[in-house]
Amino acid sequence: MVSKRKLSKPDVSGENSKADLPKTKKSRASDKEKASAQGGLESEGVFEELLRTSGIILKAGEGQNEIAVDQMAFQKKLRLTLEKHPSYPGVVKQFISGLESHIRDRNQFKNCLLPCAPVRTEGSRTLVHSYCESLIKLLLGINILQPAVITLLLEKIPEFFFDVVGTFGTNFPRLIVNQFKWLDSLLDSQDLVKKLMQMLSVSPVPIQHDIITSLPEILEDSQQSKVARELGCLLKEGRRLTVPILDALSRLDLDAELLAEVQQSAMTIVPSVKLEDLPVVVKFILHNVKAANAVEVISDLRKSLDLSSCVLPLQILGSQKKLKSQVQTSSSTSQVTTSQNCVKLLFDVIKLAVRFQKDVSEAWIKAIENTTSVSDHKVLDLIVLLLIHSTNTKNRKQAEKVLRSKIRLGCMPEQLMQNAFQNHSMVIRDFFPSILVLAQTFLHAAHPAIVSFGSCMYKQAFAVFDSYCQQEVVSALVTHVCSGNEAELDIALDVLTDLVIVHTSLLMRYATFVKTILDSTQKLNPCQIRKLFYILSTLAFSQRQEGSYIQLSTLLDLVGFCCEQTPEVLALYYDELANLIEKQKGNLDLQLLEEFGKSLVEDFPSDFVVDLSPTVTGSFLFPVKSLYNLDEDESQGAIAINLLPLVSQSELGRVTDGTNNPSKRVVSPICLSPSFRLLRLYTGEQNNGSLEEIDALLGCPLYLTDLEVEGKIDSLSKQEREFLCSLLFYALNWFREVVNAFCQQQDAEMKGKVLTRIQNITELQNVLGKCLAATPGYVPPPATFDSEAVEGVPSVNSVGPMRKKNGRKKKSDGSKASFADRSQADESSEGNQPDNELSELEKTAAEREAGNPLAQLQSYRPYFRELDLEVFTVLHCGLLTKSILDTEMHTEASEIVQLGPAELYFLLEDLCWKLEHVLTPGSTRRVPFLKERGYKDIGFTHLRQRSPKEVAVCVVKLLKPLCNHMENMHNYFQAVTQNQGVVDEPGVNIQEHQMMSSCYQQLLLTFRFLFAWNGFSQHENADLLRSALQVVADRLKPGETEFLLLEELISESFQYLLNFQQSVPSFQCAFILTQLLIAISEKPMAGWKKEKMALLAKQFLCRSWVKPSGDQEKGSQFNSALHTLLCVYLEHTDNILKAIEEISSVGVPELINSAKDGCSSTYPTLSRQTFPVFFRVMIAQLESSVKSIPAGKPSDSSETQLEKLLQWNIAVRNFHILVNLVKVFDSRPVLNICLKYGRLFVEAFLKLAMPLLDHSFKKHRDDVQGLLKTLQLSTRQLHHMCGHSKIRQDIGLTNHVPLLKKSLEQFVYRVKAMLAFNHCQEAFWVGILKNRDLQGEEILSQASEARDSEEDSAESPAEEPSGAAGESASDGSDQEEEEEEEEGRGAAGPGRGPAP
Repeated sequence: MVSKRKLSKPDVSGENSKADLPKTKKSRASDKEKASAQGGLESEGVFEELLRTSGIILKAGEGQNEIAVDQMAFQKKLRLTLEKHPSYPGVVKQFISGLESHIRDRNQFKNCLLPCAPVRTEGSRTLVHSYCESLIKLLLGINILQPAVITLLLEKIPEFFFDVVGTFGTNFPRLIVNQFKWLDSLLDSQDLVKKLMQMLSVSPVPIQHDIITSLPEILEDSQQSKVARELGCLLKEGRRLTVPILDALSRLDLDAELLAEVQQSAMTIVPSVKLEDLPVVVKFILHNVKAANAVEVISDLRKSLDLSSCVLPLQILGSQKKLKSQVQTSSSTSQVTTSQNCVKLLFDVIKLAVRFQKDVSEAWIKAIENTTSVSDHKVLDLIVLLLIHSTNTKNRKQAEKVLRSKIRLGCMPEQLMQNAFQNHSMVIRDFFPSILVLAQTFLHAAHPAIVSFGSCMYKQAFAVFDSYCQQEVVSALVTHVCSGNEAELDIALDVLTDLVIVHTSLLMRYATFVKTILDSTQKLNPCQIRKLFYILSTLAFSQRQEGSYIQLSTLLDLVGFCCEQTPEVLALYYDELANLIEKQKGNLDLQLLEEFGKSLVEDFPSDFVVDLSPTVTGSFLFPVKSLYNLDEDESQGAIAINLLPLVSQSELGRVTDGTNNPSKRVVSPICLSPSFRLLRLYTGEQNNGSLEEIDALLGCPLYLTDLEVEGKIDSLSKQEREFLCSLLFYALNWFREVVNAFCQQQDAEMKGKVLTRIQNITELQNVLGKCLAATPGYVPPPATFDSEAVEGVPSVNSVGPMRKKNGRKKKSDGSKASFADRSQADESSEGNQPDNELSELEKTAAEREAGNPLAQLQSYRPYFRELDLEVFTVLHCGLLTKSILDTEMHTEASEIVQLGPAELYFLLEDLCWKLEHVLTPGSTRRVPFLKERGYKDIGFTHLRQRSPKEVAVCVVKLLKPLCNHMENMHNYFQAVTQNQGVVDEPGVNIQEHQMMSSCYQQLLLTFRFLFAWNGFSQHENADLLRSALQVVADRLKPGETEFLLLEELISESFQYLLNFQQSVPSFQCAFILTQLLIAISEKPMAGWKKEKMALLAKQFLCRSWVKPSGDQEKGSQFNSALHTLLCVYLEHTDNILKAIEEISSVGVPELINSAKDGCSSTYPTLSRQTFPVFFRVMIAQLESSVKSIPAGKPSDSSETQLEKLLQWNIAVRNFHILVNLVKVFDSRPVLNICLKYGRLFVEAFLKLAMPLLDHSFKKHRDDVQGLLKTLQLSTRQLHHMCGHSKIRQDIGLTNHVPLLKKSLEQFVYRVKAMLAFNHCQEAFWVGILKNRDLQGEEILSQASEARDSEEDSAESPAEEPSGAAGESASDGSDQEEEEEEEEGRGAAGPGRGPAP
């Protein structure tokens, strides 16, 4: 021990370096002159003489005191000399007096405090160590001198109270205190510590700092606890000594109680401590974390740590940079550097704790995982997860799992990650390898939010890190592109596109890497190639070069010439040129535009337009007829689109005439729509948006044939039917492009014609649906040319939609995904919506009645031309329904034309598909099968050229007319409800009701897609969110919303949408309205909104949902929506246990007593078909809710224990009711759910309730006994289910049996342990339960074995081959009565026998 103390000299050596500095330029007298002047020659002489004879030579000035002998030898010789001196013990006083006189001079005092210099005299054989202690330290090691030297040193400290220690000054107090460290022996350590603590109370802060930090090296073991308590009290008094006190306490041996107290004190000062002191405080907290309370401590620390104070200097610096004030920013730059360094130190402390303390790493992950509120998540959480992933290999997978989960739930928005990268790049740079690995992994994920997060990681890493990291990011993205995986390929190209737009000059350094993608173009589809060449062209032509015009002109001519003979390629060429003009509007070279535009203006009329004439010559499959002419009053110069002859030439020409003249340009109807799109964009660019030059094409007719196909189509040949279908597809795509072209024209006549063309589209779609139903195996002509051909053959029938081959597969996949998602939701007990939005849209179309033929064409979407976003400005027109027209003809006659329900549905459905594709929800479910992404992307070419924010801006502009349409729907269905009740009249009314219901649903979907967009969580979109909410809130408070706070806008919008609850016509509409309100109320979810959400969901559950035909709503889509609504109700209600009890004890008995096809009168949505949905949600939510009941603690008061017991009593009673329902509803899904969640409930009871029973048994014996009895009844029923599963030999059920039996057995012995803990072992019996079926009847095949087991139960009570044993904590008579009663009811009671 002594040797260790002598070798440990960190502080002294440190002071040596600080003290070895220039001395004051003060003239000094010689030692002899000073001695004579002081009049102490004799005393002075004794001091110097004794030191000299002992081996130390005192030096003046800058020279160190020299020692010529070993330190131990010096101490021994001096001690003996003093003890043998004739005047001993008086010589000691003389010696100390000489020392006191000697150190009056500060330079000499400093020499005495600094180490002596070893010297060797000639001929001396004594070895002197290279490092020697100071003279003072050597004197303190001599017992007869120690008390006097200590007193002398302590008396010297006040002389330096008001000294200002500069950069190169000597810190005398620190040097003095250092002399007391690591002394071999202390005669009176108590006195020394007492004096130091007294000195501490009167000293200035710097000296207090030095004393406190030195205490651990001065104190003896027996003194540590007492001093630690004094330091703990000092810690609570102020913040100035926080760092030294915690530094000292971390090196002291503290008892558990004191450590907890100090740790709590440290925790309370975390929010207010200075940033530079924060690392020390956190280090102390983490260093003293114990496994038992690690999660609790880390959770408190996580809540207290706030990195926003570190961001403020960055914001100050940014604002000052804008002012371009270099003088002002210099101090701020220093402040930023200091802040960043402190944050770096903080995370270094956390990194050390995570690396070397297993409990800290796991507890931090658990603390983040336990945080449920979105608003409670911080930048700190993300950085710590990255830190753990980077530092601790054992917890890497767990950290990634938690991060994925948080992203999926919307708790880690991209804005939070941007803040982390931009404000703490110095810290995050160290985790770059982990960031790269996570980003690569996330791009493979199935969940869109995780994929988006991974792409954002790439972008942020490129933006804020150094060139090495940028190169690695680009290499990783290129690897993704060349991998061939469709999903990650698209995402990687999108990331590169964003980088080339925002960081063009930076990305140019790595253009060589990007260029290597050209070697893998065979893996890319046309859309991806377009993205790639946009990236490359931006890098190549970011700076204009001479001769670019000639190069581009030659290139366009060459491409146009090569495409002339192949219609599909020529159509692609036209579409790509049109996209270029649209995207680069106003930035194109006018000379180049004019050059290729001339030929286009000449070719289009000659290829596709003819003069209108009454008869058309030629031999065709069908007679030619001019249809859809909007300009019948203009007989002079009328034109028509020569469609049917062109289709005949194209479709039949290949059959009759297989030879083509290569010198003649091919004219195909495939090119009609693409070439018109190019023509109208070219015309608009040339004429500042005006299309007057080509406006005749809006109203001109088409050469078609008679489309009255009702009853005639079956008599047509296959060739004729296919020809007719192709003709209709070409006509529809022409009208769609015409609407795209003229939808923004302001002329009233043109607006009317556009609306008429939309009506023509809906009419033609009705005809097409009938033709397609009669033409199985038909493949339509292509309409989009930048995607791979769609595999499989779409199909539709006259009764209802039937998926094409791959469409049916897709629906099946979607349903599987839905089931998987439901399982996932049940696993997490969070009650998330089991279906994603895409499957919802498809099911909405798939389950539509025959009265809505528009829904029958969903599988043919890839064969229609895409509608532009500008088309939806048509929604500003009013809605016209037949019923209103009949009664209000006089008011509506002044309108030119208005949207009908069919046209409104057509527009809204297309808008919803677009929003679902581009606006990622904040709480998205996983996309089921990304292998079909290529099919999913077809038809969104123009949309993909816009950012999600641009799309959101367009929709926000449409909110006002959308609100108008919503209110019209509300009024319509309110009138239907009041006048007719259920619509039961045949014919048009039912069809109109269905169409209006479909429109209502699409309107609600539009609102939900917009407000659920995760982009609203980003700071840069806050103004857009405010604008959207203002439009909605303005419907309630017109003109009063401009100055409302965001929370007030949310409240008003919530209330406005809540008003639609009374008019929703279908359960699916109710489901979507609920999701919409949740999306709005989550920003944030206030208490009153939570109550209203629960009330709304309950109203929908308690409402009878009847179709217009009078049948109850049902089906997989209904069950899926019901699952979500029930979860919403239980999650938002203030008392979930009471709600579950009400449904199970009121609604279910009503269902049991109803007719076979009946339902509950209180909850009409609860029927025999929907009972499994109710049962799954109730038992899952029950299991989830009990986890929120805190575990019992010994410190809980009697009232607290009673309150928790009451909660558990209600929960166990509900569990008992639910488990016993299996006797009535014994279907396989119900059994499967009960076995799974029964085990989870028992495990939760063991973990959370049993500790409570341990400590509350003595005070609340009756309550505990009743609780266990009730649960015992449930465990018996679970045991019966295990036996039933084995009889049925159902693998799906028996898989749950082993784990469940294990939990039941653990329950038995845990109760026994609880009784033993409370000294009531005699109240416990254990026996063997017989194997019984669900109704309690004994399983005969094992009856004899069971009887034998009962006879042997007293001898081997611990063996339970047939199941879990029952138990009770009561006296014998109660036990017998209970078991006899249970036997009488058919439930198996435990065999009675004495406990071992």
